Amino acid sequence: MRCVASLQTALKSLAVALLAMAMVPAIADDTRALYQAQCASCHGEERLGGIGPALLPGNLSRLKPQAAEAVIRDGRAASQMPAFGAQLDEAEIASLAEWIYRAPEVEPTWGRDEILASQEVTHPDGSLPDEPRFDADPLNLFIVVETGDHHASLLDGDTFERIHRFETRYALHGGPKFTPGGRHVFFGSRDGWITKVDLYNLEVVAEVRAGINMRNIAVSADGRYVMAANYLPHSLVLFDAHNLDMMKVYPAVGEDGESSRVSAVYAAPPRGSFIAALKDLKEVWEIPWPLPTEPVVATGHMATPLDQHRGHDTPNFRVRRIPVPDYLDDFFFDLEYEHVIGASRGGESDGQGGMVINLDSGAKVADLPLEGMPHLGSGITWEYQGRRVMALPHLGKAAVSIIDMTNWEVIKTLETDGPGFFMRSHANSPYAWVDVFFGPNRDRVHVIDKATLEIVETLIPEPGQTAAHVEFDRYGEKLLLSLWEDDGAVIVYDADTLEELQRIPMSKPSGKYNVWNKTHYEEGTSH
Repeated sequence: MRCVASLQTALKSLAVALLAMAMVPAIADDTRALYQAQCASCHGEERLGGIGPALLPGNLSRLKPQAAEAVIRDGRAASQMPAFGAQLDEAEIASLAEWIYRAPEVEPTWGRDEILASQEVTHPDGSLPDEPRFDADPLNLFIVVETGDHHASLLDGDTFERIHRFETRYALHGGPKFTPGGRHVFFGSRDGWITKVDLYNLEVVAEVRAGINMRNIAVSADGRYVMAANYLPHSLVLFDAHNLDMMKVYPAVGEDGESSRVSAVYAAPPRGSFIAALKDLKEVWEIPWPLPTEPVVATGHMATPLDQHRGHDTPNFRVRRIPVPDYLDDFFFDLEYEHVIGASRGGESDGQGGMVINLDSGAKVADLPLEGMPHLGSGITWEYQGRRVMALPHLGKAAVSIIDMTNWEVIKTLETDGPGFFMRSHANSPYAWVDVFFGPNRDRVHVIDKATLEIVETLIPEPGQTAAHVEFDRYGEKLLLSLWEDDGAVIVYDADTLEELQRIPMSKPSGKYNVWNKTHYEEGTSH
């Protein structure tokens, strides 16, 4: 009898499980239909974006599911996202929020045709006046990205008055990039959009979508080319900077046919090239741009690995593959761009968290003992006792590492009040600033004396509010610090006395970018 009862129980459990399995597709179909009815007109039928951002797991990495429910229910202020709380019940909202974090059944594609179709040129290059519409020093302007309501503010770097505030694409990432004179700035968004803005005329002049999930963009030192690095699809995309005309697509594929996400792309001015970090290949790519006197012949060509093997690639922008011993990303470069320092994914377990590669020879120069996820992208350098050092925070460790760049040895490790995200300084300042972005002490920022390599001040601008990301003005005399909150502010400090001078209210201000520092590759800021 016990056997019969056990069998009956097992059959009931199996029936319940089969019923639940049968219901899952039906629930998914209901949610898909709900999405098509309520969301597709703005976010696209395949969730690739439209008026609104792409709703794919990789594009939503900064938004937690609970926050997504709140956005669906309540809308988003100062945007075109309406509230659906009156139309949808809580179960429908929860179902939609869960569904958009699922990977699509068929991986979406974004290639040459889609890129070309996305391009919009509202003001062709050369069609707008050449004089600024404001009196501020055009080389001492700040761009401040406000992530709270997806806007950017343009500030006068002398008076800190707001010249203009304009809407941006959703989830900007990787920092804006300027043309050499600072007139034009390019923004890159997580969902692949590149937006070119004429700062003199305060106008968006061109846009194009380079991918579905984009990591960042880089602009050549002569301002003629823009390159985008994509996670999805696995590719680099090259554009003519004037009107964002697509020139070339590079599938990120190794010589063995293995495909890779592209972590980031960087401009290396002394080398006249782009440098790309590949997430899933043990390679670094270098792609030179032509000198201003050389012709550009890559327009409209779709590069393939087969082209490169056959030698049919175009004369300009040819990929140079640099094999490396480990997977490297989150790059930092010395001032001459002779060496790249990359975080090595496989090295953390044996105490080697970074690696130095000579870009000319391709040889590994040194391993760096940098445990705790070093954030090389926020590294800075300065002269210390006759030698150049680099310093960087760690994302997973309460420390700042200071490294001698002549022998690549760690000369000091400073204990901080928590893991940090951003580190900044200026050649004219005696101090370096580092935040404590992660952990309970995120309202603190440390000030380091560059002559003694000691923390000399810890500021708490607003107790309980995240203090992060410093950027100096062009002279190194004043600096901006973010209160990284929805009702936040940018705080102006005297760079020598550390005295607070004023606060400018902003909506969750994140990065701040000074035109002079970025276009002159100032040693105290990232590039």
